[in-house]
Amino acid sequence: MKTYAMRIAGAPVAPASDDWFETQNPYTGQAWARIPRGNAADVDVAVQAAHRAFSEGDWADLTATQRGLLLYRLADLIERDARKLAETEVRDNGKLLAEMHGQLNYVPQWFRYYGGLADKIHGSTLPLDKKGYFAYTRREPLGVVAAITPWNSPLLLLAWKIAPALAAGCTVVVKPSEFTSASTLEFAELFEEAGFPPGVLNVVTGFGHEVGAALVQHPLVQKVTFTGSDQTGRLINEQAARLLKHTSLELGGKSPNIVFDDADMEQAVFGAVSGIFAATGQTCIAGSRLLVQDSIYDRFVEQLVGLARPARMGDPMDAATQVGPVTTPPQYQKVLDYIGIAQREGATLLLGGQAAQRPECGKGWFVEPTIFGDVRNSMRIAQEEVFGPVLSIIRFKDEAEALHIANDIRFGLAAAVWTQDMARALRMSEKLKAGTVWINTYRAVSFMAPFGGYKDSGLGRENGIDAINEYLQVKSVWLNTGAVAGNPFVLR
Repeated sequence: MKTYAMRIAGAPVAPASDDWFETQNPYTGQAWARIPRGNAADVDVAVQAAHRAFSEGDWADLTATQRGLLLYRLADLIERDARKLAETEVRDNGKLLAEMHGQLNYVPQWFRYYGGLADKIHGSTLPLDKKGYFAYTRREPLGVVAAITPWNSPLLLLAWKIAPALAAGCTVVVKPSEFTSASTLEFAELFEEAGFPPGVLNVVTGFGHEVGAALVQHPLVQKVTFTGSDQTGRLINEQAARLLKHTSLELGGKSPNIVFDDADMEQAVFGAVSGIFAATGQTCIAGSRLLVQDSIYDRFVEQLVGLARPARMGDPMDAATQVGPVTTPPQYQKVLDYIGIAQREGATLLLGGQAAQRPECGKGWFVEPTIFGDVRNSMRIAQEEVFGPVLSIIRFKDEAEALHIANDIRFGLAAAVWTQDMARALRMSEKLKAGTVWINTYRAVSFMAPFGGYKDSGLGRENGIDAINEYLQVKSVWLNTGAVAGNPFVLR
C-alpha cells in the first residue's frame, strides 16, 4: 500500500501526529493508499511557510511576468503527467477514466490562461474633484489563501482556485477532501520541478474538523476559497466572517434542465442523460430536476428511459464503462436514502431505484441510474441535493410555469433551456436565477467563462477574468502635486 506525505515548503512532510488514514477505491471497496492525518500544528507550519513566501521569499521578488512563466511551466508538466494523475483520481474517486483524463488534459489551460493574465493586472488613474492632487489605484494580492477542495473533481476544481490565486501573487495552502487526497499530493510535487519557490503551494491533508477548521481560523490566512456542500460552506463563511476574511464559496445545486415542446428531441434526451448520469450525478451542476412540457412528456420520458436503461456500469478504468461507482460509503448510503424518500413521497419510479447488483460492479458502491416521474417541486427529492444518479422529472404547462418551478428552489448554480425559439431562450436566460444558463447544451465549462452561484449556491466567481479579482484588493494612492495645506482640523 502506497504511503503519501504532505507537501510543505516544497518538501515531503510527515504529519505531526505521526498518524495516517486509508483511502479506498470506490470500485473495489478496498484501501489502496495511506494519507497523512494532519492537524492544527501542521496547518500552522504550512501557513507560516506560505506567509514567508508571500512576504519575504523569492516569490515576493518575482515580477508578474516571471510568475506567469512559472504557471506556463507547470501547465507543461501537468500535460506530461495527465494520464498518471487521472488514473490516481479514478482510483480515489471512482469517476470514469475517460472523464478524468479529459479533465486533466484540459487543466493545463487554466494555468496558461492565468499565466498570461498575471502581468495584465493593473490599476487606473482617477479623475478627481480636487485641484493639486494626482490619484491612482493599485491591485495587490491578498496574501495567504486557504483552498478547500471536494472529492468529485479534485484537480480540476483545485486549478479553478490556485491558477488565479497564484497569478495574482498570492500563496496557497490546500486542504483536499479526506476521501480524495492522493492526486493533490502527487500534483503538488510538480511545483518544485516547475521552479516555484518553497512555500508558494502547500498541501495539508486530513479531516475537516482538524485541518479545515484550523485553516479557516488561522490569523495569517487572508482568504478562504471552498467548493463543497452548502452546509459546510455556511459554517466556513460564519467562521471567516468573524475574522473578517475574504471568502469565495462554490456550493450545492439543484439545477433545472428545462425541455420545451419545440426542442430537438434527440439532443434534449442526450442532454438530460448527460446532465444527471455523467459523473454518476456527483457534480454540483447536475441537472437533477428535469422539467418537461406536458405536450411531449410521455414521449420524452419513454426515449429518456430507453437511453438510460442500458447504460454500462463497471470498472471506471474500462473505456466501455458509462456509469461508475459512488465515491464514498456515506454518499452511497445518502443516495439510497433519498431513493427511499422519493418513493415514500409518492414519486413514480421509472428506472433503477436500488443498489446495483451487477457482476461487473464487483464490491464497489454502485447505484443503478434512477429516474422518478410525476415529481412535484415541493417534494424533498426535488428540493434537496442528492449528489448521485437520481433524476426527478416535473411536468410544466407553459413558459411562465416553467420559470416558476425552476426558480422555486433555494439553490441557483446552473440551469438549461432546450428550445428552438431563440426569443424564448433569451427570455428564460434573463429570468432564471442561476449563475450559468445553458441553451441547447449541458455541462459545458471553460477557463474563460465565469462560474458561480446565486442564492444558496455560493458567493463569488471562479474562471474568467472575474476570478482573479477574487484574490486581489484595491489600494488608492494620493499624491499632492501642489495643494496648499488648509485648516488641519477639516477634511481635505
